[in-house]
Amino acid sequence: MLTTLEELNRRITRCRKCPRLVRYRREAASRPPRRYAGERYWAKPLPGFGDRDARILVIGLAPAAHGGNRTGRIFTGDSSGDTLMRALHANRLSNRETSVDRNDGLALHDVYLTAAVRCVPPKNRPTGDEIKNCFDYLIHEFSLLTRIRVVVALGKIAFDAAVRLLKTCGYRCLNGPPKFSHSAIYEFESDSRVILLIASYHPSRQNTQTKRLTQEMLDDVFRRAVTLLDT
Repeated sequence: MLTTLEELNRRITRCRKCPRLVRYRREAASRPPRRYAGERYWAKPLPGFGDRDARILVIGLAPAAHGGNRTGRIFTGDSSGDTLMRALHANRLSNRETSVDRNDGLALHDVYLTAAVRCVPPKNRPTGDEIKNCFDYLIHEFSLLTRIRVVVALGKIAFDAAVRLLKTCGYRCLNGPPKFSHSAIYEFESDSRVILLIASYHPSRQNTQTKRLTQEMLDDVFRRAVTLLDT
């Protein structure tokens, strides 16, 4: 049984369960766009990042090929990370509005970032087996983050992973069945605590450029998350 986040993170970064993802994360590193030419890519599975006493858990889809797969930190080095960080900063959950690299001084308060899949998948589409292979890591992470009260799921894959996570850990949905819809909130209860799950569109470039998700919409998701901590 893993007893610390350090142990879990070491296991995550050594993972080779998914041959397709191992190949793809290395291919992405070997063929960087011109703006990243010469950079040394992380090109390994990504652990979570944030405040270990966090009450808010944010679950994303997976690292970006030239974001987290390059920088070695989740939601770092791409537009999705910057959109998310602006929302966190606006709600006093982050000390910076951008997430550039592992040494940029970013610190998160009361929030921990993770993902349903730890390696970059081709076309951002992990297979069902790849999602299942990462699921145990999510369970271990959740069990070690003992103060979580609100889960924010970014995108449907993350939402489905969050629902499965809570049910696997003995929580039952009080206002379900849960269905993905932006800003929907579901209440899950176990014998020991209540967890609130908030759904949000993912802050991908595709969603933000088409205005399916605006900065104001994501800011509001985290405003609600912070407010729910006090209810």
